[in-house]
Amino acid sequence: MSEPRLAMLASRVRVEEKMLLDAFARRHLDVELVDVRRLVVDTHRAVPAWGAVLDRSLQLSHALAALRLLEDRGVVTVNAHQVVVNCSDKVVTTSLLSAAGVPVPRTLVAFSVAGALEAIEAVGYPAVIKPPVGSWGRLVARVNDRDAAEALLEHKATLGSVAHHVFYVQEHIAKPGRDIRVFVAGGELLCAVERVSDHWVTNTARGASTRNRPVSAEIAELSLRAAAAVGGGVLAVDLLEDGERLLVSEVNHTMEFRNSVDVTGVDIAGRIVDHFVAAARLGAPPESMALAVNA
Repeated sequence: MSEPRLAMLASRVRVEEKMLLDAFARRHLDVELVDVRRLVVDTHRAVPAWGAVLDRSLQLSHALAALRLLEDRGVVTVNAHQVVVNCSDKVVTTSLLSAAGVPVPRTLVAFSVAGALEAIEAVGYPAVIKPPVGSWGRLVARVNDRDAAEALLEHKATLGSVAHHVFYVQEHIAKPGRDIRVFVAGGELLCAVERVSDHWVTNTARGASTRNRPVSAEIAELSLRAAAAVGGGVLAVDLLEDGERLLVSEVNHTMEFRNSVDVTGVDIAGRIVDHFVAAARLGAPPESMALAVNA
């Protein structure tokens, strides 16, 4: 039986993509690097004979369209289109997590400025407002009083895109100068880091540093439950410490990991490639097969 033909979609070859290409090479695996901006899919013709595609697209709209087209034509994709849908919109992610009984910060979703102000005052000040779709901590705001809330909501309603007219309001968690990012691939926990910053937004894109976080049974169980709730795959689960509680903040589908390899000693790129190749050989992501069997 011949090996499936492998491809990786990318908008730009960053450090992570170079690490992934190196991991393929170390395994003596051929992978075709495909610039998604040059990809053309003709719905009246077969797609190139890829058995599986690893998505590393930066632009969400590109990823969603490409994954849908490829999956419908029999290509195994990692992550799957529905997983990207579930992780890319915070409203969807939080709803799925909450429905699955995964602890999350108290979150209210409103559809008007008046409703958003009501939601903010329901969770109390300070409150956090996030765009439903976004990454790297951009446009995340902490509002400390009603004046700030009214000003921010007016700006979002007037200047924001249609996506900003869904108001995602969350209680502020007074985390201890860090959050926890846990890497998961195919239902297996890889490692975890703490992202440490003096700023209340602890994204590495905003200057946070990373250090290894030993994985407790609680962290492992909660992270794997969160990953399963969004459909599984190659994911980064972000946890917040609220006193003695752990809460799931977000689940990320195309995560960066360059700052987490040295501090954990884990070959994250290699583990991602191993999961991807297993999915390609199986003809579907392993966790998807398990879900189908148990349905």
